[in-house]
Amino acid sequence: MQFGERVRQLRRQQGMTQRDLADEIGVSDTYISKVENENLHFGDYPSEKFIHKLADVLEADEEELLLLADKVPESIRKRVRERPEAFRTLAGLDDKMLDGLLAQVGASDPEITTSVCNVVK
Repeated sequence: MQFGERVRQLRRQQGMTQRDLADEIGVSDTYISKVENENLHFGDYPSEKFIHKLADVLEADEEELLLLADKVPESIRKRVRERPEAFRTLAGLDDKMLDGLLAQVGASDPEITTSVCNVVK
């Protein structure tokens, strides 16, 4: 799932219009439309601060939104800095091996973990 698609889904689940969401966050409804339609230029891409506000207003998982926006949450970034070799190894695994490893350690959401490994690559 793409970041904008997930934002649209969450906004609709909250029964909000783009204008409602924009007003809550302090941006224009045009910007929300661009986010949802993935029509942003590099400089316009959502900041971590914006994503934090989105998660708060939409009652969403901030780490999920950060990962969908190709941003690494601070808690994960810290672990990568502490153990870069471990994350390089994980990033080199194919999906089948990674899914098997995740099953062994009881990870609850392999899709998010795969996203982290893709960002680390």
